[in-house]
Amino acid sequence: MTRISTTVDGTRYEDEVEPRLLLVHYLRDHLGLTGTPVGCDTSNCGAGTVELDGDSVKSCSVLAVQADGGEATTVQGLASGGEWTPLQTAFHAQHALQCGYCTPGMFMAARDLLKENPDPTPEEIRHGLEGNLCRCTGYQNIVRAVLAAAAEGRRRRAPTPRPTEAARPDGQRPAAPVAVRQEART
Repeated sequence: MTRISTTVDGTRYEDEVEPRLLLVHYLRDHLGLTGTPVGCDTSNCGAGTVELDGDSVKSCSVLAVQADGGEATTVQGLASGGEWTPLQTAFHAQHALQCGYCTPGMFMAARDLLKENPDPTPEEIRHGLEGNLCRCTGYQNIVRAVLAAAAEGRRRRAPTPRPTEAARPDGQRPAAPVAVRQEART
């Protein structure tokens, strides 16, 4: 047995594990984080994708001991305080969730893609997700969802206009403020 210490979804864990234990089995069987599925057991499907030390990895091809001292994020660690991320919201709005089996891996791979390229083209999205398989062939809606999440990211990063620059309800820009001098009375 090997002692590991790792942070998963913001919580620190210390455990004794077999050196050959896969990260996916550590997450599911030791920590009870079953949102990361065991897919094909060959690392071809991408369903078990998680983030480890800031990089997207297939948890079925990484040993738990390789996460020692590291930080992992699973699909269960994405939402904060019950609030969906823009990516999760976009997947829902764009109907990119069919059977849901590939969804955790798609979320994590798309998250990694948007971190590296916050404004991808449809072709770049397809390339970025090519290691993740969807059994329901929902790829078009998945691409739309990633595009929508990227658009929301741009909207959130855009500077907020100052009140004097904001448009009025009638769509017209407000007149420039006029400085009024007050004469001193003697």
